[in-house]
Amino acid sequence: MGSQIDPSEGSGKEMQSAPSRKQVYVVDDHPVFREGMAQIINGEQDLLVCGQAGDAEQALPEIERLQPAIVLVDLSLPGKSGLELIRAIRARNRTVKLLVVSMHDEALYATRVLRAGGDGYVMKEEDPEEIVNAIRDVLAGHIYVSEAVMADMKPQERGSMPRQSDLHEVSDAELATLEMLGRGKTNAEIAGSLRLDLSTVEAQCAEIKRKLKLRTDNELIRYAVCWVETGAA
Repeated sequence: MGSQIDPSEGSGKEMQSAPSRKQVYVVDDHPVFREGMAQIINGEQDLLVCGQAGDAEQALPEIERLQPAIVLVDLSLPGKSGLELIRAIRARNRTVKLLVVSMHDEALYATRVLRAGGDGYVMKEEDPEEIVNAIRDVLAGHIYVSEAVMADMKPQERGSMPRQSDLHEVSDAELATLEMLGRGKTNAEIAGSLRLDLSTVEAQCAEIKRKLKLRTDNELIRYAVCWVETGAA
């Protein structure tokens, strides 16, 4: 069950009595997940999916044209990341609601999402009913995050597992590069996937090592792999 920050008057139940359905736009690079979310959302009396996209390049002009009430955003997208997409949407539209639905660790990303202009964060592993509840809460003017994040609980340290607190100095762009390193991608593959120059990726890796106090590229790769395999990414 999620928690709410600065709750406003009204609730999702009141919205259900509204004459029109709130339009939802879904951005996720997995077609199966997008279609599944669309079926769940369209099965609700107060919600309707008006469009969907697999990347930011397709999503931005469609969101501007369709003017949905809320956009569901995954963090891992080809090209422009979910965080970058949130910033781009927010720069164009101050009223649309933005909810991240992601497999990434909420304890690390939720604050980043809110700083970027998002309105909430819910994990993909949650029950569909909980995701729908999160959509309604955000539409009602709430900020939706888990109770653990709401209470600012510190993650339990397990052996040599990379600590999330070590990563808070790492930028959003650097974090995307670190994740791809942990998934076995080379610098050249990362550059191609994120549409960056190879020199930019190399500079990001050097900066990540500095911030995490890692001495060599091998230490950086071991850290990245451990972070991903322990479920932090």
